[in-house]
Amino acid sequence: MSVEAAADTEGIIKAFAADRSRLMDIVLAVQHRFGHVSDDAVRLIAAGLEIHPVEVEDTVSFYAFLDRERRGRNRIRLSKTPISMIKGARAVAAAFETALGLVIGDTSADGEFTLEWTSDIGMADQEPAALINAIILTELTPQDVPAIVAALRSTDTLPPFPPHAAQIALMPKGSVRPSLVHPGPLLSGPLVQGEGLRAALTLTPEKVIEEITGSKLRGRGGAGFPTGMKWRLTRKSTGTDHYVVCNADEGEPGTFKDRVLLSEFPDLVFDGMTVAGYALGARHGLVYLRGEYAYLWDPLQAVLTERRSLGLLGANIGGHEGFDFDIRIQLGAGAYICGEESALLESLEGKRGAPRDRPPFPTERGYLQQPTAIDNVETYACAARIMEKGAEWFRGYGTKESSGTKLMSVSGDCSHPGVYEVPFGITVNALLDLVGAPDAEYVQISGPSGQSVAPKDFGRRIAYEDLSTGGSTMIFGPTRDVLDIALQFAAFFVDESCGWCTPCRVGTTLLKQGMEKIVAGRASLSDLSATEALANTVMRMSRCGLGQSAPNPILTTMRSFPELYEARLASEPFVPLVSLHDALREAVAVQGREPVSQEG
Repeated sequence: MSVEAAADTEGIIKAFAADRSRLMDIVLAVQHRFGHVSDDAVRLIAAGLEIHPVEVEDTVSFYAFLDRERRGRNRIRLSKTPISMIKGARAVAAAFETALGLVIGDTSADGEFTLEWTSDIGMADQEPAALINAIILTELTPQDVPAIVAALRSTDTLPPFPPHAAQIALMPKGSVRPSLVHPGPLLSGPLVQGEGLRAALTLTPEKVIEEITGSKLRGRGGAGFPTGMKWRLTRKSTGTDHYVVCNADEGEPGTFKDRVLLSEFPDLVFDGMTVAGYALGARHGLVYLRGEYAYLWDPLQAVLTERRSLGLLGANIGGHEGFDFDIRIQLGAGAYICGEESALLESLEGKRGAPRDRPPFPTERGYLQQPTAIDNVETYACAARIMEKGAEWFRGYGTKESSGTKLMSVSGDCSHPGVYEVPFGITVNALLDLVGAPDAEYVQISGPSGQSVAPKDFGRRIAYEDLSTGGSTMIFGPTRDVLDIALQFAAFFVDESCGWCTPCRVGTTLLKQGMEKIVAGRASLSDLSATEALANTVMRMSRCGLGQSAPNPILTTMRSFPELYEARLASEPFVPLVSLHDALREAVAVQGREPVSQEG
């Protein structure tokens, strides 16, 4: 490493006050400045933070957006999901390969371009999409590719990281269109900045928690834990500090409703976080923003700056003596597992995103081992509105067990993809009518980790007591291959497993291989049974939610579409091309004896 590069790296460390918990920010900045995190950089960072180099290596090696070896100056990542595939992603990929003279996965000889697939980037309603140098491009066609490549070749410098709006505007198709199609009571009507917070400050913190509890608000990330109970447990826990964390690592394929909230209603989200800060006695809020949403960095920082100027963040908020609270945004670096709350906490602290053992739970020992309330983006938006309009207003929507409304991210074979705010209790049929999908033959609720729903079950309700969901709704028409989609989901879990435990690390790979055999029409009935048994084992034995839900695409399609699996079974029994005797011939010659027969 040159003297100048070493000085730059040391400057980056200094910019983050040599804070060990800011390691993610440091390595992201080094990655952007030099194109990778070199051995020399690892040593300098470790020395600057007074930690062992293996701790830096552990973090850098974990995340998809961090590299130990230099790749292309222009990093082109194409979204690879079942939705992008049906919308034409393969043709777009082929156009890039032709324009760059590359095969997917390669880097050009001049070091200018790397072309690769990546997992869902939160643009399911605007596929095919790509992430290029942290800039998102949407609704791509093969015809767009030459202009994109020309724009990349025309500059010898990378845009700033996170990218500014001016640089984004220069990139063809470098825009994300508004996606709220159907607002409901949460997102309709006047939205007055800070209204929920002002209402909360007229109450005691305990009364705020009572109001949230009375609304029966449950977590909108999918798990559905009662928000009031979480806040009460966090407030009661002993610590030197309390923290409010917003989980904006929206990595579940097909989900983009949090993206819409953060781009179109950020004040509502920050208002809810500040309400939580008041209720919990917290001084610090953190938003964990998925790395794919780096383009939102500047707009979100602008909103935070405005809130500080209005007295809605900072010291003595709203004139309330002693209520000090502020919010910091932490960018992720491409790891689906960080949507799991304990893995998210590890990442927030600058570590690899490996899930923690529980108990203790985050409400007792969360961020920096202090009491922490982690809630979804949508949950905080709901909390702000509840404080503004009251618990009874919120309970007036939904069902007895699922109060309020739910934001649904709808994509795939429908006329009007986008975000729909619907009351809990709506049937799948009613939602399909709303989005324009009269010929749907398969609906995936809550992403790959959710449930596969066949037409016979379209009367089921979207609610915690029936079809629980984080919001992803993928719709597939009659021409789609259900089993091939299940195979794509299985491959996704192989790529995203953190590798911590054997049931998930090995089991997801074996499940993918089993599905490949089924889809190819080479599986027997016993193969089908073995795959189902393996799926149940992976579900029971995996350490965290990723492994526990990874078998869902297979198990739920087996239940919903048994006839499709039966139709793929091999019509003839498997006959090996090589007999057992021939396979053992070399071993027999070496040992000088025939194998012992197990018959009789």
